[in-house]
Amino acid sequence: MSLVIREHARARLITDGPDPRRIPVELRCDPEDPRTVQIGLPGGVDWAFGRDLLEKGLRSPVTRGDIRVWPCGRAQLILELHSADGVAVFQFDRAPLIRFLRRVHDQFGSSAGTGRAASGAGTGGRVRTRTDAVSETPAGTPAPAASTTRT
Repeated sequence: MSLVIREHARARLITDGPDPRRIPVELRCDPEDPRTVQIGLPGGVDWAFGRDLLEKGLRSPVTRGDIRVWPCGRAQLILELHSADGVAVFQFDRAPLIRFLRRVHDQFGSSAGTGRAASGAGTGGRVRTRTDAVSETPAGTPAPAASTTRT
């Protein structure tokens, strides 16, 4: 029996303010769809996209639809999410992301690295919310949210 792989991390929400706000983030990968990574943000907002997007973004800039990922120096990664509500930019330390991806690779293998969430018809990924009431992040910056799933 396979279990959902979860990794808790902290990201810096980049805003116009002088200091980025650190927020808790949950990374998840479900055995029913091991090619998809889900990132749970505060307020119940989830973004889901192909695991290969995150893997490639650790090495070089990559854009797929509403999602952009790129390395920032040797120790950080930037994740930029676009939605009708605005743009949110997060800065992650690479270590928890790499640890998460290794755990996913160990459980599901590398053959699950590309697939349906990543290879949609030019879209960035699926956007889901756990609650419909979420429209802003704790810092007051518009959160990328949608009340429906896009594929």
